[in-house]
Amino acid sequence: MRKRVVILGSTGSIGRGCLDVLAHLSAEWEVVGLAAGSRWADVSEQAQRFSVSSIAVTNGACPEDLKSAFPKSARLFLGPDAMVQLLDEVPCDCVVAAVVGAKGLSATLRAVELGRRVALANKEALVIAGSLLIPLAKRTGATIIPVDSEHSAVFQALHAGKRSEVRTVYLTASGGPFRTWTDDEMDDIRLEDALRHPTWSMGPKITIDSATMMNKALEIVEARWLFGLAPEQIKVVVHPESIIHSLVEFRDGSMIAQLGTPDMRTPIQYALTYPDRRACPSQALDLFSLRCLTLHPPDVERFPALRLGYEVAARGGTSGAVLNGANEAAVELFQQGTIHYREIAKSVERVLSVHECVESPTLQELLAADQWARHEVTRCLVC
Repeated sequence: MRKRVVILGSTGSIGRGCLDVLAHLSAEWEVVGLAAGSRWADVSEQAQRFSVSSIAVTNGACPEDLKSAFPKSARLFLGPDAMVQLLDEVPCDCVVAAVVGAKGLSATLRAVELGRRVALANKEALVIAGSLLIPLAKRTGATIIPVDSEHSAVFQALHAGKRSEVRTVYLTASGGPFRTWTDDEMDDIRLEDALRHPTWSMGPKITIDSATMMNKALEIVEARWLFGLAPEQIKVVVHPESIIHSLVEFRDGSMIAQLGTPDMRTPIQYALTYPDRRACPSQALDLFSLRCLTLHPPDVERFPALRLGYEVAARGGTSGAVLNGANEAAVELFQQGTIHYREIAKSVERVLSVHECVESPTLQELLAADQWARHEVTRCLVC
């Protein structure tokens, strides 16, 4: 019997990569549910291609237009709670959580609550609510397998020793498109510059986060919750070639790294098939074609977002929700041309500095902090 998978965020870059992997693993896996935001035409095409009859669309056209885009036999879940309804109604063995941003939090929480295996690409869920998600997974027996290339690499490397033997986890960063830009050049950054990533093919929001290195700040917080690490055990290292996806240093001085081509299909497939490994559609790494692998510390002065990640990882509570919410709002303003690239990190820092952190928040308090942070970013523009 084939295993059943539901993909939340099927029309994004991770969702599309996941479907590519599942086409390769079709003898073992069956797609039983797809969920998207507003790109209902794309999810309709995916549903036809993979013969999926249960589809969730959280926003978009009117219900009648949506219904006409799908076969009459399709089960449609529409509206803001559509993804949660899909999970409640469609039994599955694995949920791929690939919705970008806070929008994916409620469905990720529901998948964990149901005790599913969760292939987690929605790092924001842990940044916002790691204090709730991790204890919930322990209670329900849910398994969270990271899909982020860095955290997948750490997850794999940790199998080389005991968790108590870990000295340091190194999260690698490409450095984004502005790694070698001067300060004067960075004053003239345009949106199209920030969307031009040197090694990875990702959606616009994640690509901009990579350009500011806010993605690494979020990953610091994610690693703190996912692996039970102290902030001082997490370090960032710039690795422009994006071949070493992360490293774990153990207390005897040994370092274990995971290497591979920069292709998200590899960690996606590993999250699905763990603990087994299968042949993957991604291109294998040719060691003899590598000229060199460079590693150097990040420039925190030029990329201040990194400092914010460490502060939030140490503070905990509602600060993760504020970090993520403020960043999402600032990135949206940057995409609209309302603020400059440099104002993204400055806006987030400003909001964090005035936030009164709740140390042991409820879900309602986390969601309230998220909304407050978004509003505060916009309010500060007119101050």
